[in-house]
Amino acid sequence: MSANIAKRIEEIAAMPIYRNRQEGLLTDLYQLTMMYGFYKSGRMEQHVVFDVFYRSNPCDNGYVICAGLEQVVVYLNQVAFQPDEIQYLRSLGLFDEGFLEELKNFRFTGTVYAIPEGSVVFPHEPLVRIEGRIFELQLIESAVLCFVNHQSLIATKATRIVQATSGGVIEDAHPTSEFGLRRAQNSDAAVFGARAAYIGGCSSTSNVTAGFNFAIPVSGTQAHSWIQSFDSEIEAFRAYVHAFPERAILLVDTYDVLHSGIPNAITVGNELRAQGYDLLGVRIDSGDLAYLSKAARKMLDAEGFGHTQIIASDDLDEDTIRDLMLQGAKLDGFGVGTALITAKGCPALGGVYKLAAEKRDGSWIPRIKVSENPLKVTNPGKKKVIRFYVDQKASADLIMLDEETIPQGEPVTLFDPIHTYKRKVIQDYTVKELLVPIFVDGEIVYEMPTIEQIRSFARLELATLSSETRRPKNPHVYHVDLSLPLWELKRDLVARRGHVN
Repeated sequence: MSANIAKRIEEIAAMPIYRNRQEGLLTDLYQLTMMYGFYKSGRMEQHVVFDVFYRSNPCDNGYVICAGLEQVVVYLNQVAFQPDEIQYLRSLGLFDEGFLEELKNFRFTGTVYAIPEGSVVFPHEPLVRIEGRIFELQLIESAVLCFVNHQSLIATKATRIVQATSGGVIEDAHPTSEFGLRRAQNSDAAVFGARAAYIGGCSSTSNVTAGFNFAIPVSGTQAHSWIQSFDSEIEAFRAYVHAFPERAILLVDTYDVLHSGIPNAITVGNELRAQGYDLLGVRIDSGDLAYLSKAARKMLDAEGFGHTQIIASDDLDEDTIRDLMLQGAKLDGFGVGTALITAKGCPALGGVYKLAAEKRDGSWIPRIKVSENPLKVTNPGKKKVIRFYVDQKASADLIMLDEETIPQGEPVTLFDPIHTYKRKVIQDYTVKELLVPIFVDGEIVYEMPTIEQIRSFARLELATLSSETRRPKNPHVYHVDLSLPLWELKRDLVARRGHVN
């Protein structure tokens, strides 16, 4: 491990959210019973490859923003069993002492390739490829899926919401703050969800723990209870700007937006100007946001507050935001809580962790899961993924066997894995291999990026997609195809119902 990589992973592991989270028991019981079966049958050292992938895009989206890799890396780097956890497992009466001794000495020694966080990804592509002892890889399945599924889901939802603020034009998106702490399923979901939302394009979070751990900008002003606690609305406004004259954003819908909130905000705004400050914004949290924002804009402009921003909240999601913008709402920013942090409309990504290959006598033997449902038939073998770019736009992805040679400029004919008559010729392209090494034999070899680097990369990745693929409703289906050798291998294994010997 290089000095830079070691320093970076130490910095990340020192974050309070990651500190002392060895999490050996963050798994499902059947992982442990399978591990015990491998131990009892003498198969602990069997080397295998597992793929992490998902089968369909959430929310009928055209893509997913991959996230959660940082949490996976920290977990794999420090996963271990504590004495009280070993004692708990002993108390279950399922495992012998030899197995528990193996758990006492557990550490991850495998090799991991993954698609970097912030990448745009598509169904059936291996997001993470893990190679190592089946004893280790069986334990980590549940945790790895938990981290990748959750954060990728929230990052994707955030992207949908942020792009709705500007009609899908990434460069023109309005500032959007993640407000979901109180509605998240638990504190980890809130904190890591805020991280994922920032990667997906949100400009800030209300979650101070997320801000503290991940250096995400934090935002927030006052609630309705603040206004109600004073004898009058204007008194509440004056008290707030006295405390925060440089952060004067006022909540104007506690009583009456147009007949009380905005007039009082203008009065306080003029008082601020006399002191050398300014009214930065007003927030509307209820009512007809389109109508109220237009009327408020006129009132503010008429009094010389044309630069004062109007921010909307009130159980917003991407559909509501898109409708508001289509109605000409005069909104400059948004606060989104419940719909974002819970991924309203799609509660889970549905990523899976499937055995792809097993090593025997020094050679990799492909493994496949066969199903009557074509979507659930896995892609066998140790694989890689490449992306073709034409005129700097992502054109198609190709899943290949690891030993195959990556095309270097010659025309490539791609075909649909199910409807093979559907073909596409790619030429005049550049190509990128998507999976990069993260661990080699248990040692981290990947220099973890900062969250700002991940967020910027996600924006660049989105810009490589066509507007049709980014379309929130009925998006263009991006091509993800199999190489001919992989397709033929899959076909042959399916014909033999998965038997390879």
